[in-house]
Amino acid sequence: MFAKKKEAPLALAPLEQQPARVAAPVQHQPAPAPARPKPVSMFAQGLTIRGDVVGDVEVHLDCVVLGDVKVGKLIVGPNARIEGSVVSQAMEIHGLVIGAVTAQSVRLYGTARVDGDITHEQLAMEPGAEFQGRSLKFRRPAPAPQPQAHQAAPQPAPAPQAAPSASQSPYNHTAH
Repeated sequence: MFAKKKEAPLALAPLEQQPARVAAPVQHQPAPAPARPKPVSMFAQGLTIRGDVVGDVEVHLDCVVLGDVKVGKLIVGPNARIEGSVVSQAMEIHGLVIGAVTAQSVRLYGTARVDGDITHEQLAMEPGAEFQGRSLKFRRPAPAPQPQAHQAAPQPAPAPQAAPSASQSPYNHTAH
C-alpha cells in the first residue's frame, strides 16, 4: 500500500579551489553617535549649596541653594529653597524661591511659593501656588526693517508708539 521510494544519494560536487585573495583593509566609518539626552543632575534634600549653580543641563533641586541658579531646565522640588536669582529655559517650581525668576516657560505647582518677580513667555499656576512679586512678560524685539533696493523716495520713519504695558501687578498672586 504505502511504499517507500528510494531516494537518490545527494551528489556533492567539490568546491573549486580559488586562489586566496588578500583582502583590502576595510575602512569603517564610525557611525555617528545617537543624540543622547543630557543627564539630569539631582541634588537631594539635606544638602546645602553655598554658591552659584551654572550649567546647560537639566537640574532637579530638592535642597537649599544660597546663590544664583542658571541652568537649561530646572525642577525645584517640594523640599527645595533657593535664595537667589533663577534663570532657565523651562522651570517647574514645587518649593520656595526667594529671588527673581526668569524662564521662557514657568509652572508653579500647588506647593510653590515665589517671592520675587517672574519674567516669562508662558506662566501657569496651579491652585494653592503663592506668588509675591510682578509678572513680567518677555518682549521679543521686532525684526529690523529690510532696506529696499528700488526705493524711489525715502519714506518718513513711523511715529514711535507707546509699548503696551506688561502684565505687571505689585500685588500678591495666589491661584485659587
